[in-house]
Amino acid sequence: MTENIETLFTEFIKEQEYSSKLSPVTLDGYQYAFKLFLQIMPGTGLEDLTDKIMTEFFERLEKRERKVGRGYTKKGIKSSTVATYRSKLNKFFGWLEMKGKIKKNPFRLMEYPNVVYEDKKFLRKEELEKIFMAMGIGIPWKNPFVAKRNIAIITTLLYCGLRKGELLGLKVLDIDFGRKELTVRAETSKSRINRIVPLNPELIRKLEDYLEERKKRTSVSTSFFTSNNEDRELSEDGFKHLIAFLVDKSGVKFHAHQFRHTFAVNMLNKGCDIAKLKQLMGHKDIRMTASYVRCLPSSMMRNDVNMLTIDDMV
Repeated sequence: MTENIETLFTEFIKEQEYSSKLSPVTLDGYQYAFKLFLQIMPGTGLEDLTDKIMTEFFERLEKRERKVGRGYTKKGIKSSTVATYRSKLNKFFGWLEMKGKIKKNPFRLMEYPNVVYEDKKFLRKEELEKIFMAMGIGIPWKNPFVAKRNIAIITTLLYCGLRKGELLGLKVLDIDFGRKELTVRAETSKSRINRIVPLNPELIRKLEDYLEERKKRTSVSTSFFTSNNEDRELSEDGFKHLIAFLVDKSGVKFHAHQFRHTFAVNMLNKGCDIAKLKQLMGHKDIRMTASYVRCLPSSMMRNDVNMLTIDDMV
């Protein structure tokens, strides 16, 4: 009797969670990719997992129409999106092959997509100014608590390069004002690694302003960033609402993860050693950190090139 592919995927996820100790963010990525695969290729079983089927999957992804706004539809996917889905499905298919459930991983002989890295992953100075200006004077926040909390959230993203889950998972004890450090705990990190990020002076001021307002509420929640309505952690939906609200009010089309890219690119531009940046970003593999070098615009390297002279060459 042929084993059910969905049952095997559940077993795979359980093994990755408890034996391999992968982070919830990574597991969510695997689950989303597999769910999309079954949605696009319904009725697919183990015996159907071939390179031909995977080519059909990506072709359907390319041609399907998606809603992107009021009355607007869009077709096509980026090479980076193909690479993302492929890497997440490949992990499961490789596991199936290792367990002897399929004869061959369908991706084994398929050429990897050529991914083009664009420098627009980070937010430029003028875009940041519009976002912070909108938060400061352009938005009638519900109350001072909400205003100072939201400013502290965006400033933390910009000056610490945190992922969304790391930000929402911050506890009060994770912020050490004495040492001027922020701790990202392993259980909230995608890489499952504890790391410490030094606190920028501007960020310290924004965090202290927020805590002053929070104290007025006699909050007892252990979470650092809390809800306006209840004494509990700010929810993921609340965070998404904040970002969508700022996009609308600032006129800058951005997503939260771009602050992480902005942090990395500007640290490199300030001369930060790539090994130090790897630690600050919480990457397991320095190749992940090196990918940000590709995002550096030529203007950031002009002074370095201008310093070249024949007399100084080796």
